[in-house]
Amino acid sequence: ELNALKTVKLLVDFRRAPPPLTPLTINNTTVTSMEYFKFLGAILSKDLKWGAAIDSTVIKAQQMIYFLWQLRKHNLPQALMVQFYMAIVESVLTFSIMVWFGSATKHD
Repeated sequence: ELNALKTVKLLVDFRRAPPPLTPLTINNTTVTSMEYFKFLGAILSKDLKWGAAIDSTVIKAQQMIYFLWQLRKHNLPQALMVQFYMAIVESVLTFSIMVWFGSATKHD
């Protein structure tokens, strides 16, 4: 059975004047309409732009680089720091890059 409380609606409409839509209801529960949402780790937006996804990726990478900086403060060997970077930071930066890189703009 579909859980209406966990269901969201993301409407993609590029018309200049989209018509007003009636609310979507499932089992007498109105489905929430979203501007963007996270699905399988990727952030999808109603305008199909990747700005929010890229911003989220940058924030995650900055957090991981902070941990790398902490490891450097404790004089960890460079080989282990490179291994940490490749395993953690690089994986954050390249996650779903094949999906969003081609349509990313310089502004993103």
